Amino acid sequence: MDNNINENDMRNSPQIVLIACGSFNPPTFMHLRMFEIARDYLQRKGEMVIGGIMSPVHDAYGKKELEHSTHRITMLKEALKDSDWIKVSPWESQQEGWSKTRVVVQYHQNHLNAIVNDCSITPSNSVLSWVPDTLLNQNQNNKRKIQLKLLCGADLLESFAVPNLWASEDMECLVGEHGLVVISRNGSNSEKFIYESDLLYHYVNNIDLVTEWITNELSSTKIRRALRRSESVKYLIPDAVIDYVYKHNLYGSGVQNIKEL
Repeated sequence: MDNNINENDMRNSPQIVLIACGSFNPPTFMHLRMFEIARDYLQRKGEMVIGGIMSPVHDAYGKKELEHSTHRITMLKEALKDSDWIKVSPWESQQEGWSKTRVVVQYHQNHLNAIVNDCSITPSNSVLSWVPDTLLNQNQNNKRKIQLKLLCGADLLESFAVPNLWASEDMECLVGEHGLVVISRNGSNSEKFIYESDLLYHYVNNIDLVTEWITNELSSTKIRRALRRSESVKYLIPDAVIDYVYKHNLYGSGVQNIKEL
């Protein structure tokens, strides 16, 4: 009986798609690991994760050392060649200017809803290439609601407390309507931070805190620094990304002084 109830719950529960917004400048293995860690956690809870989306920020974001989105999108595609469920969405980077995270998430959610509700919609490779294959291959009768959750690190969660950084309606939309999957480190205070925030505590059931037990302090900032200093970054970012960085002389890498491959 219990098994039947669980199966029915699975049929009626929404399918989960994870989306991560960021610079990915360049993409590292930790960016990719976030998706794997989150999927494992959610599936242990009995939720079905059918896809992941990586959305590179617009060039107008103005972050220091931010390479052009054309490069960042290509590096992400190279990094994800071996993934059968994570894709790159170029939409955010193709807008006229920087977009709020709320706008990015809602755009993708709306298109996923349209595909579920209208069997006549067939995403083209150029426009909706980020749509999960699992959804595209489903029979229309078997499709069910999609919930797009924002995947992020604990630093983004804690940025909600920075004055004037986030509009309250944006935070409420992201947490209340979509939900967060937060990758935190052992010893972080994400639980305390949520407790001390009335808004986050109100939607605490929409926030999944996932602890990364295999700690790694890898960051894009450290990768860029190593590249500027002609230091090896092998085993820190995918080999295909290393090749692309040196081919296009990104991040001040200059001439490859150390044989990477």
